[in-house]
Amino acid sequence: MPNKTVAQNRKARHDYFIFDTYECGIVLTGTEIKSVRAGNLNLKDSYASFEKGELWLTGVHISPYDKGTYYNHEPERDRKLLLHKRELIKLKNKIREKGLTLVPLAVYIKDGRRAKVELALARGKTAHDKRDAIADRDAKRDIARAVRVKQGSKSYD
Repeated sequence: MPNKTVAQNRKARHDYFIFDTYECGIVLTGTEIKSVRAGNLNLKDSYASFEKGELWLTGVHISPYDKGTYYNHEPERDRKLLLHKRELIKLKNKIREKGLTLVPLAVYIKDGRRAKVELALARGKTAHDKRDAIADRDAKRDIARAVRVKQGSKSYD
């Protein structure tokens, strides 16, 4: 069964250089997982950080479940991420480097059962880097457009 992507953080790829990605489990309550399956979450301005040796996801907004009662969850609460201990130690050591941070790229449902977070080790881009990336993307688009036009105008006279 393929993974069902529930939410993506497209802004992260624009704002950060992505070095490495990790698949993390996420601890959710009953109404949270129902809301995630319905696609009611937002990864904008979210990040992961270490607190007391554990990895926590901060700033993710999971909307309250529509059919939930007074048992509904807090939308902006911090959520614990699950990784193997050796991965946590490795990440903690890399985060100590200047300028590196952990940013969620996507949330998806794996095997129809569990919610997973794709977490990226990233460094922030400057305004100059962003302009270069936009210029490169525009140049590639223009080249692809020119190639398509050239291939489409072949005549067999």
